[in-house]
Amino acid sequence: MRDLLVVGIVLVGSLYALRHPWFGVMLWTWVSLMNPHALAYGFARDFPVAAIVAIATLIGVLTTKERQNPFSQSPAVWLLLFMGWICCTYPFSYNVEGSTEMFSKVMKVDFMILVALTLLNTRRHIEVFVWVVVCSLGFYGVKGGIFTIMTGGNYRVWGPGGFIGGNNEIALALIVVIPLMRYLQLQATHRWVRHGWSAAMLLSAAAALGSHSRGALLAIAAMAVYLWLKSPKKLGFGVFLSLAGVLLVIFMPENWSERMHSISTYEEDASAMGRINAWWTAVNVARAHVTGAGFDMYSPVIFSRFAPDPRDIHAAHSIYFQVLGEHGFIGLFLFLAIWCSVWRMARSITNTKSTDPSLLWAKQLAAMCQVSLVGYFVGGAFLSLAYFDLPYNLLVMTVLTKRWLIQAEAGPVRDQKAFVTQAPAM
Repeated sequence: MRDLLVVGIVLVGSLYALRHPWFGVMLWTWVSLMNPHALAYGFARDFPVAAIVAIATLIGVLTTKERQNPFSQSPAVWLLLFMGWICCTYPFSYNVEGSTEMFSKVMKVDFMILVALTLLNTRRHIEVFVWVVVCSLGFYGVKGGIFTIMTGGNYRVWGPGGFIGGNNEIALALIVVIPLMRYLQLQATHRWVRHGWSAAMLLSAAAALGSHSRGALLAIAAMAVYLWLKSPKKLGFGVFLSLAGVLLVIFMPENWSERMHSISTYEEDASAMGRINAWWTAVNVARAHVTGAGFDMYSPVIFSRFAPDPRDIHAAHSIYFQVLGEHGFIGLFLFLAIWCSVWRMARSITNTKSTDPSLLWAKQLAAMCQVSLVGYFVGGAFLSLAYFDLPYNLLVMTVLTKRWLIQAEAGPVRDQKAFVTQAPAM
């Protein structure tokens, strides 16, 4: 039944996307983040759901007149340059054949981000996009939080597959999406809907802690502090965050506490030292090769030449060292430039001096995107998620909001009726 449901949604949605390609962007986002086919048991697991959605959306792009210039804002330009550099480094990979699968995957993800910037242009589009992102990952947050509570935190929460198949990866994804839940809560008009979002945030935080990821703990702490700083009602929300944090930590079992305490004694932890070994390997590779070693650099051949300890082969477990080792210093510069430009753009939105209440939602969304980025920057220091769709979805939200704000300040904007405030009332 699940197989038929997933495939049916994809096929019907793809047909609709032929005439309304913006819907194809939403469908792609749902498929890429939630991995609904991973929840099936039969033929849907191997069904080319992403390919079908992408093809239908691209056909729609060619026929629609509702196209925008995706490179009107700097983050998209930096993303294009990053993609171009990856295309340059790929042929010089130590193992071109081994890098091909990831190269193809990364190009598809980034290309669809550019498609999203081309097709989405109204406030309604932005808000539907936020809902799709939140619900796709929020499902695992609520599910994982309930699992953590029911098991007393004694078992780890794992992801559905893809980029977020591991416990560490799903934890970071949930941490990044919690501020977006907060945004939807701020837009909600009904009390019980707001309470529902509070519950979703708590359960997602519990799921992140239930992953037993030490990087997630640091990320959620940084995210929570910045979320409080960006909240309009600091006293009430601060009390809520403090109580929630204390209760969640107290609830977790002793083995979880022992694992978290190992952060301060990383020299004695084999996993932590393995990551440091991988980081130095990435640095040494980048020093030796301007193009890096490619996506398949985590091999005995590479580590035997560049690692301080050739026997300890680890993935980078850091978005920064991951990009550095795979694409060199130029790749790292372009990668950081993307996120610096997104951050600056979000800050420019939040600093808009206009007091027009119709612009408040844009300021709140930009602020929550900043909070999500803080979680990604901190958690990403310990996880290999440089190419995961979610942070690039934040780029889309920020760029589209800035574009909408420019149009709003220039004159009347169509489709100003909020989707977010309507949806909870249903």
